[in-house]
Amino acid sequence: MRLSESKVTHFFIIERYFRQKVKILTYFVQPHYRKIFVSLQRITKQTNMNIRSIITAAVALLVSTACSGNAKQGTEQTTSNETTVMAKDGKSLVVFFSHAGDNYSVGNIEVGNTKIVADYITELTGAEQFEIVTHKYDGMAYNPLIKLAKEETAAGELPEYEGDVDLSKYDTVFIGGPVWWGTYPQVMFTFFKKHTNDLKGKTVIPFTTHEGSGLANCVEDVEEAFPGANVSKGFSIYGHDVRSGKARVEKWLKGIGY
Repeated sequence: MRLSESKVTHFFIIERYFRQKVKILTYFVQPHYRKIFVSLQRITKQTNMNIRSIITAAVALLVSTACSGNAKQGTEQTTSNETTVMAKDGKSLVVFFSHAGDNYSVGNIEVGNTKIVADYITELTGAEQFEIVTHKYDGMAYNPLIKLAKEETAAGELPEYEGDVDLSKYDTVFIGGPVWWGTYPQVMFTFFKKHTNDLKGKTVIPFTTHEGSGLANCVEDVEEAFPGANVSKGFSIYGHDVRSGKARVEKWLKGIGY
C-alpha cells in the first residue's frame, strides 16, 4: 500500500551524533502525523547492519505502521512499563520542562502540555516539583520554534536554565518534557549534564507529551545521561489529550505501584 503524500514527506534525516549513535528521523508534513524512528543504537550494537539495511528496515516499519491504522488522530498513545512495580516509599520529585504559548494542535496556551501532566503526577503521588525554566523560547511561533529546536539538537547546544534542585533528597525522580526532534528539548540536557552523577541507584521515570512521536529516544537518552540509575520505560501521551487525560495518568501510575 502506498503512503499518502498528504501525510508524509518522503525523506529521512540520518544523523550521527553523540558518541556515534545513529538516529533516523522521519518528518511528516502535518506535525500530528510526525513519527520519529529513533535510536537504532541497540540494533547497530548487536548486528553489523549497514546504512542501506537500516534505511530498508525503517521504511518497512513506516509502511507497516501507516497501513495498520494504529496511530489514528485523537487516539491516546501511552507506553509504560506496567510489569515493573516501583517502590513508592521515600521522596519523589517531578523534574520537567514545558512550553506554553504557540503549540501544535492546541494553539496558544497559557499552561504547557507537560506542565499539566507534571501537575497530575504531583497531585496523585505527593511528589515535589522542579520546573526547568528558560526564557529562550518565549513568544516564539510554532514553526520558528521547531526550526530552532532542530538547530539546537544538531549542534548539541545546552541552553541555560533558572535555579536548581538537590537531587540527593529524592529516591524517585520523574523526568518529563515535550518531544522536539526525536528527544527532549536541549535545555533538559543542560540539566542532565549538570546532574549526571546524582541519580545513581535511584529510580528514574521518563514521560513525554507529543503529537505522534511517543517516547521517541527519550528513555535511551535518560539512560545515557544518568549511568547507574534505574530507568523505567516511561509514559507518553498526546499533548492535545492531556487536559482530559488525568485518568490515563492515574492508571499508569497505579500500574507502576503508586
